[in-house]
Amino acid sequence: MPGARRIAAVTDVRFDVAAGECLALIGESGCGKSVLASALLGLLPANAQAAGEARLGDLDLLAADERTLARTVRGRLIGLVPQSPAAHLTPVRTVRSHLEETVGALTGVRGRAAVRHAAEAAAERAAFPADHLDRHPHELSGGLAQRAATALALVGDARLLLADEPTTGLDRDLVDHTVTELRRHVDTGQHALLMITHDLAAAERIADRVAVMYAGRIVELADAKAFFGAPGPRHPYSRGLLDALPDRAFTPIPGLPPELGDLPDGCAFAPRCERATDACAALPRTTDGIACHHPHVREDLRA
Repeated sequence: MPGARRIAAVTDVRFDVAAGECLALIGESGCGKSVLASALLGLLPANAQAAGEARLGDLDLLAADERTLARTVRGRLIGLVPQSPAAHLTPVRTVRSHLEETVGALTGVRGRAAVRHAAEAAAERAAFPADHLDRHPHELSGGLAQRAATALALVGDARLLLADEPTTGLDRDLVDHTVTELRRHVDTGQHALLMITHDLAAAERIADRVAVMYAGRIVELADAKAFFGAPGPRHPYSRGLLDALPDRAFTPIPGLPPELGDLPDGCAFAPRCERATDACAALPRTTDGIACHHPHVREDLRA
């Protein structure tokens, strides 16, 4: 950063996603979710550095060179539904052109008629209307651009799908359709889904597990049924996210997330946490999927 400052946008993240599984990554804006997705695809800005391992089979994504990422990974092994789909579409190409080119590049479909049919089938999977296929990106609403991006991500039948806010700009019926299609993609047993989302209702419908990120760290990793049902989340921040929902307590979390360039030495959530004590001045270790000095005790563990 300017002035030779360094910012740890994502730190000590550890998780896995198995074939046939959906992991929902949730948290407030700016906590590092999209940066994490960019790192996995080698799409970080030039001034960013990544360390550690991110393995897809035998391939370490963080160590892969640009040629490998471009020709082997992106679209083929990992499909991406980007957070800002309109910015990822070429402005002078129609949606049909995007889809047909992607079908030709990522699949074995050949012949003009066959490619056209495959492109239309991909659009249908994402509920993109056939009568809009010949429109350009600037002629699309935000929701239509989102559906176009989802259709493009599904073309390559990638082993891992990264869906970054895939329901943004969609009405509830289309959210349900998109979630159902993404879940169908996972339920083949051959594909995995990492879904980054603020839509906790969609996450509850689709996820097998939930990872909660705060200030660049995963503070809780839990089974989705337990997280959204009983006994509920264990981390105070996770509980605050659920309590802020309109169909729950509708109580906002007080305060604001910290700046990533000015994180405290201890628990980053402590200034907003009603359970904070002097112990929170030290960084909590992650134990049993939870990084907190004072987690809520699960009802099934009480003596």
